[in-house]
Amino acid sequence: MTFKTLGVIEPILQALNDKGYTEPSPIQKQAIPSVLTGNDMMAAAQTGTGKTGAFLIPILQKLSTTGSPARANSVRTLILTPTRELAAQVYESARFYGKHLKLRYTVVFGGVSINPQMMQMRSGTDILVATPGRLLDLVSQNAVKLNQVEILVLDEADRMLDMGFIHDIKRIMKLLPPKRQNLMFSATFSPEIRALTKGILHDPIEIDVSPRNTTSENIKQVVYTVEKGHKITLLSKLILDQSWSQVLVFSRTKHGANKIVEKLEKAGILALAIHGNKSQSARTKALSSFKEGSITVLVATDIAARGLDIKELPHVVNFDLPNVPEDYVHRIGRTGRAGRNGEACSLVSPDEKDLLRDIQRLIKMNIPVLDNAGYPSFGPAPIQTERPPRPPRPQQRNNHRRGSR
Repeated sequence: MTFKTLGVIEPILQALNDKGYTEPSPIQKQAIPSVLTGNDMMAAAQTGTGKTGAFLIPILQKLSTTGSPARANSVRTLILTPTRELAAQVYESARFYGKHLKLRYTVVFGGVSINPQMMQMRSGTDILVATPGRLLDLVSQNAVKLNQVEILVLDEADRMLDMGFIHDIKRIMKLLPPKRQNLMFSATFSPEIRALTKGILHDPIEIDVSPRNTTSENIKQVVYTVEKGHKITLLSKLILDQSWSQVLVFSRTKHGANKIVEKLEKAGILALAIHGNKSQSARTKALSSFKEGSITVLVATDIAARGLDIKELPHVVNFDLPNVPEDYVHRIGRTGRAGRNGEACSLVSPDEKDLLRDIQRLIKMNIPVLDNAGYPSFGPAPIQTERPPRPPRPQQRNNHRRGSR
């Protein structure tokens, strides 16, 4: 099957051919025809499998062939994302797929001046990619009107709930016209997400192209068991001894990310951090330096990392395991994208044994444990995916007569 057999129009086909895309991914094969027919949709797919193209390609086609141009300050398609980096990535993808179409694209997010964004919205836009907070700021200043929205997309909806955007999303929903097409895309769907869909989606088609909460077969996953105080030394040794040229490292906290960068630099390894306390210009500069190869390591927190799209990224390291098992799936999904191979290493300390067990239970696999190169370990990793049987409870003597209250 090709994009042409899916009914994709020639200007978009030309853009796809420019990048060597000829065969749609599984999520694109299912989603593109359904979006073109106007159905509401809830789609789950592993990160890195072409989710962005799955909704952008049919949306661009619909906008270019149907409907009227956006009026002043108005929006035809609204795409909500949880982070600035993901918003920027979706915006760039829209510009690429639609470069041969006469459509307007705009991206708005916090951390930068709002005035240029207000100016951009004056003439209206066909596609607005936005983070919820900045969008509401623009709405409050009458810079954006949402009563013309034809299509709503919630991208990485699970992360938006995790980050506390539920109230912002509900406020935005009240500003949208009742008649619209709604699309929800994410790598995972929790019960909370499914509850949210009841108030947004109308008789949606559900697409699940892979088992939920699974990881790509292209990613080699390994664990090093190591005492917490030796993690940075082990990380430095892995990078230097194995000549890793590009490594994305995940830290649980902002302070931890800064500390990792500081210690890596002392070991002679070029590194930068990216997290919520960094200005948008600093985050953009760090990401650009990493993509260009001028630094070896980018250290990120989960909030900053969602949406990072780095071509052929070979290595991801969990310096700290995430508190939420689903975040592990998203983290390691930064490598092994678009069918390429990648490696994900987790440095697991004694206090993270339960987190590792929860991750392995979620992804339904045992992660191999490698030799930690002589650094102090706490023993074999707890790789059982089943909970150990609980000891029987001691029988308690009942001093009350049967039937008494």
